[in-house]
Amino acid sequence: MHATVQAAPEGYPPPRTGLAWALYDWANSAFTTLVVTFVYAAYFTAAIAPDEVTGTGQWSRAVAVSGIAIALLSPLLGAMADRGGHRRHYLAAATWICCAATAALTFVRPGMEHAVLLALVLFVFANVAFELGGVFYNAFLPEIAPKERMGRMSGWAWGLGYAGGLACLAIALLVLVRDDPLFGISTEAGFNYRATNLLVAAWFLVFSLPLLLMAPRQSHRATAAGGPAGAYRALLATLRRLRGYREIVRLLVARLVYNDGLVTVFAFGGIYAAGTFGLSLSEVIVFGIAINVAAGLGAALFGFVDDRIGARTTILVSLVALTGATLLAAFAPSVTWLWVSAVALGIFVGPNQAASRSLLARFVPERQSTEFFGFFAFSGKITAFLGPLLFGLMTEAFDSQRAGVATVVPFFVVGGLLLLAVDEKRGIAAARDAAGTSD
Repeated sequence: MHATVQAAPEGYPPPRTGLAWALYDWANSAFTTLVVTFVYAAYFTAAIAPDEVTGTGQWSRAVAVSGIAIALLSPLLGAMADRGGHRRHYLAAATWICCAATAALTFVRPGMEHAVLLALVLFVFANVAFELGGVFYNAFLPEIAPKERMGRMSGWAWGLGYAGGLACLAIALLVLVRDDPLFGISTEAGFNYRATNLLVAAWFLVFSLPLLLMAPRQSHRATAAGGPAGAYRALLATLRRLRGYREIVRLLVARLVYNDGLVTVFAFGGIYAAGTFGLSLSEVIVFGIAINVAAGLGAALFGFVDDRIGARTTILVSLVALTGATLLAAFAPSVTWLWVSAVALGIFVGPNQAASRSLLARFVPERQSTEFFGFFAFSGKITAFLGPLLFGLMTEAFDSQRAGVATVVPFFVVGGLLLLAVDEKRGIAAARDAAGTSD
């Protein structure tokens, strides 16, 4: 972490603010790791849904619904935050809603009336709030680090996030997900598994506090009350001006495609390991720990690569590797080969996400950073239902999760081909020119 604690350049907040920003990644990764990917997703299909195949389809539809809601809300709320100058307040609200909905999942018992519907609704609320929080969080990056340090800052934060997911998974494994949970925690109706949601909510809430208290105030003054009508007009104005930000548009279109593959991997990694290879829930957690170690190391190390060779090249390298690893996972003849593919996926998932974030941060005008990160979330979600939906449909059609995994490959390939059209230097110059014009 030494790279993130150097003296702050002039005009940027002190290093402790950067550390608080990175710590939010540590905080929120518990949700994606335990709820979305490994523990609760697998628990839902195994214990709450009628059977694993039906549960896979139901979970895929919940992921799709939340993705559509995120796509519709994120640009508008991003514009409202920019116009009202209250990005930190929006971040706090999203964080608290996610924590509350996640904690509530603990109390949805298998067999209770409407258990499936209630669990899925709570998950959708939690997932939407989580992703909207990411819009406001990511938008702080241009105010935290100068362009020449954005790659390592984003990479280190993402690496710290995977470490946070790992730490929370380890606690869940040692304390809750075992035959004899510690501290007298009940195993009746799988309460010890459901209690992992309480752990996630508390973890997220506590470790998000430093950023919520220390986040820098937006350096530009609010242009208007951040109401929906004014934000909607601002969005329309931005859309009309997008011809001046061609590299941003090309990046968002490419990410619109390749992020579908990432969403599908996150949503169904644990489900695939449990359903096709027979891993128990505790084994799925160990599986998740290994992936988090690989992903954290990959994100942290590639942060320096990002600053040296450029974010666009870093993303392209990651997409080639992710394509190969996904093919290996789909045709893995044994658990050993599944592990090989999973570690490879982990190593390159982190750099892909971190470099995508840092590339957009280099392209955006600071005055509209939240708004553009709202479009970033939009591009990641507006078609994100396709990957999970195809996974679920192909799994049901062929009665095989391997067929579902195979649908991920085209998203990485097509997304990479579209990314070839992005000119990183031209995008950075456009952001610089926009800043000069606004001044």
